Amino acid sequence: MQTAQPNSLRLLQWMMVASLALPLALFVFASAVSWVSIRETADREVERTLDVAHEHALKVFETIDRSLSEIAEIIRDLPDADIVAREQALHLRLKQLVASLPQVKSVWIFDAKGRALVNSLVVPAPEIDFSDRDYFRTHVAGDIGTHIGEALTPRPPYQGAAFFGVSRRRPSEDGGFAGVIQTSVLPEYFESYYARIGREPGSFFAVGRADGTVLARFPAAGRDVRLDRNGPIGKLIAADPKADTEAGLVTVTSSTDGIERRLAYQRLAQYPIYVSAGLETSAIRARWLSTVSQHLIFGAPATALLFALLGLALRRTRHLYVEAEKRRVAEEALKHGQRLEALGQLTGGVAHDFNNLLTVILASVDLLRRPDLPEQRRLRYIDAISDTVTRAAKLTGQLLAFARRQTLKPEVFDVGRTVQMLSEMIGTLIGSRIEIVILGPEEPCFVNADAGQFETAIINMAVNARDAMEGRGRLTIAVGMAASLPNAAPQPQHPYGYVAVSVADTGSGIPPDQFERIFEPFFTTKQAGHGTGLGLSQVFGFAKQSGGEVAVASEVGKGSIFTLYLPRTAGGGKSRQMPAADAAAIDGSGMSVLVVEDNAEVGRFATDALAELGYATRLVGSAVHALEELTTGAEHFDAVFTDVVMPGMTGIELAQEVRRRHPDLPVVLTSGYSHVLSEHGAYGFELLQKPYSIEQLSRVLHRIGRRKVERSAETRA
Repeated sequence: MQTAQPNSLRLLQWMMVASLALPLALFVFASAVSWVSIRETADREVERTLDVAHEHALKVFETIDRSLSEIAEIIRDLPDADIVAREQALHLRLKQLVASLPQVKSVWIFDAKGRALVNSLVVPAPEIDFSDRDYFRTHVAGDIGTHIGEALTPRPPYQGAAFFGVSRRRPSEDGGFAGVIQTSVLPEYFESYYARIGREPGSFFAVGRADGTVLARFPAAGRDVRLDRNGPIGKLIAADPKADTEAGLVTVTSSTDGIERRLAYQRLAQYPIYVSAGLETSAIRARWLSTVSQHLIFGAPATALLFALLGLALRRTRHLYVEAEKRRVAEEALKHGQRLEALGQLTGGVAHDFNNLLTVILASVDLLRRPDLPEQRRLRYIDAISDTVTRAAKLTGQLLAFARRQTLKPEVFDVGRTVQMLSEMIGTLIGSRIEIVILGPEEPCFVNADAGQFETAIINMAVNARDAMEGRGRLTIAVGMAASLPNAAPQPQHPYGYVAVSVADTGSGIPPDQFERIFEPFFTTKQAGHGTGLGLSQVFGFAKQSGGEVAVASEVGKGSIFTLYLPRTAGGGKSRQMPAADAAAIDGSGMSVLVVEDNAEVGRFATDALAELGYATRLVGSAVHALEELTTGAEHFDAVFTDVVMPGMTGIELAQEVRRRHPDLPVVLTSGYSHVLSEHGAYGFELLQKPYSIEQLSRVLHRIGRRKVERSAETRA
């Protein structure tokens, strides 16, 4: 508290100093920011106004152009004599056209000598030579398209407002020059329009030709005006008058009235016409001065209010931060509790199933210890233990599949053929009262995935469908191709598309309140003892880990469709053979194996079992000791059998080091679970999943031993 008081006093002193310095700094800063803001706002206004003026001018000239085309079509291939003969009708038609176009003063049709054949003003046309007008002269030498002329005054006996001509060449039948079609456009039409949209003080508009001739201007100048060729805009236009110049905003001083303006301009598409819009810089400065004066008038009280608001805002913000931190801590605690609850449910499910399995094993072991046990019952109890271990391994595999942590063994296989081969097994599983329909693809559908896990996923979906149909109905398994995944997932789509395997049933369907939970591990709607709730979890995990997806569509009372999507691959693959039952163990024939296992009990089991089969073994407890054994006598071993998860150097690192030092010495990996294996695979080494049987181990060792012998024979040859 004593330390806080000096700090509070010091803070008050600084605030007193700041009460003098800060308003001045704020005023300077606010003035600068205000100038930039007002300047940017003015620029945006100029650009928006230019867009409006540009759009208006473009529509005006396009309308005139269409009118010229219409007139040209009316008199196409008509000689001058025929035009004169129809003068009255053509005059009425031209007069009607002019009446519909407020921007047009009159329309004329001239012959090749510049004499009027017909016009929209009077009948008959006057005997006046117009060949000296620019809207006529420019078309004599050749076809230049639509020409927009200079601002002109009517030639006697005609009177009225000034105009500029928009004309087009009349071709003869042989392509020669037959005359000109011309419309007289009123500049005052543009000026009147600009006066309506330019209500802001200091507004400016102009429309002119690329050569600098100004056709219309607001405010009006009262005399002929030309663009200054040496000005900023004049230089840009003069550099390339035919280019569609997209110039930015420029500040220029007019040579006509001496007023400085912020000006923007743009060329009309397909026309040598530029439209410009601007705002006097004095009007922009007036806006800024008005804003600055408001700062001066309200500066002192506003500054005091600002300090008060800042103090309140700071205190409120600190309070909000404290509340937000408390809320974050509470939310984290809630999420943690939810995670613990989910973990408890998962753990409870695993514990329940494993306790059931352990009960079978323990009871079988106790019964095996009884004396004088008949051989038949002894074999039955041994089989029960073996079957229970297999079920436990399957349970852990399904859990890892849902967690996407199982070690996959991808291979290229044809999904259609695999499903066809599975149909007989599925028929046995689901019973004869359910009709099975297999719809194969029109062409082979190859995927690169774990074929065993794929078969398990199909069987799980089929069994789930059987239970939903209560043993009676129709099961349809269809294989096809899909261009993309069904949902809007953020992952990139596969270039070859996807293979879709759908399993449809005619069962009871899935209630909406259960739809979000069907893939949760241990979630089941079956009666106790009729399912583990891990079948669909395995399908979900396998699909996700393989880069695919699983989709569900269901309607209560009509059935469900589960569709498994897997990335399709190019090229062919081998035919998938159905997995066979475990074969008998293979004799080791004196083969020497270095066993690397940090778990002493597992290591002793492996070495004892291999010794029973005639293998010579050496057991070490770590990768470091294994390398020491190989350094002193690698030639004494025919293979290395190592666990993956070990303290210090892992089994994968050991295998890679053995491959580097002793390329001819094969390595077999074994693991119950490894995140490295689940993410990166076995790095090209043989992999034996725990728990494994001695028969499986002997077959793997026999296979790699045979490969080593074959490579040695090839080397000697």
